[in-house]
Amino acid sequence: MTFDTTAFVFPGQGSQVIGMGQDVAAAYDIARQTFAEADDVLGFSLSEMCFSGPEEALNSTINTQPALFVCSIAILRALQSQRADASPRVMAGHSLGELTALTAAGALSFADGLRLVRERGRLMEAAGQRNPGAMAALLGPDTAAVRELCARIAEQTGKVLVLANDNCPGQAVISGDVEAVDAAIADAKSIGARRALKLAVSIASHSPLMAPAQDGFRAALANTPISAPSTPVVGNVSAALLSDADAIREELANQLTQSVRWTESVQAMIATGVTQIVEIGSKDVLAGLVKRIDASVTSTALNSADALRAFVG
Repeated sequence: MTFDTTAFVFPGQGSQVIGMGQDVAAAYDIARQTFAEADDVLGFSLSEMCFSGPEEALNSTINTQPALFVCSIAILRALQSQRADASPRVMAGHSLGELTALTAAGALSFADGLRLVRERGRLMEAAGQRNPGAMAALLGPDTAAVRELCARIAEQTGKVLVLANDNCPGQAVISGDVEAVDAAIADAKSIGARRALKLAVSIASHSPLMAPAQDGFRAALANTPISAPSTPVVGNVSAALLSDADAIREELANQLTQSVRWTESVQAMIATGVTQIVEIGSKDVLAGLVKRIDASVTSTALNSADALRAFVG
């Protein structure tokens, strides 16, 4: 197997689970060292939270984001310890995972990336307390219909409601004020939604309700050393390659309040010649989405020591 037609992708919130990364850390020294390094950078045992919980703490945004970041980097480093040639054609990450991708691509150091992710989680959690919100997944309708529903409900209620994630054909996530999200769920059948599922979150990610987090995050980005990635990275907001540090800072700041264009991001990677997409993280959410975006592309999830061993061969 070669990596010249492979893309690596990294998950965002929702993929956390107690025990994440534990078997990989037990099997690969470099993964264990990555968790230990994270504990040192943060000044508390993130590894213990990942491996043993408690669930309430792991699900808190300020902890979830660094936990997912560290787990993915630990698995990536374990892979690269077994395959020195494990350098893909292109990378991307879903929401928070975009920072993981940029770190994996060398645009951020591990320590700087981790501190930035922790601050992102803190700012988003604070914005959610200031502007409580909700999110819901709609299964069935296309994105044009979802955008129309959001605009109609926002006008009716006078509340914020937007398309947050275009995950794959037939799966979109909406985000905004609780009243507006509830109204959209109640009216989702009008646009052909088979199901409308409220998500277990208390913040309205990728919506204008996250605006209070932007100034602080822009300041954090300005104070963080960022360089051009050594491996191309496709951004969520633009669904295009991020070429330099200025573009990366603008992308990451805008991403807090704008949609994740995941379908288009995957299509952009495939357009570069990618035939295999490997999800590196704690679950297999993105691998499943890839199959729905383009069934001709092979998708694999590296989410355990066993999966790593099978992949390396």
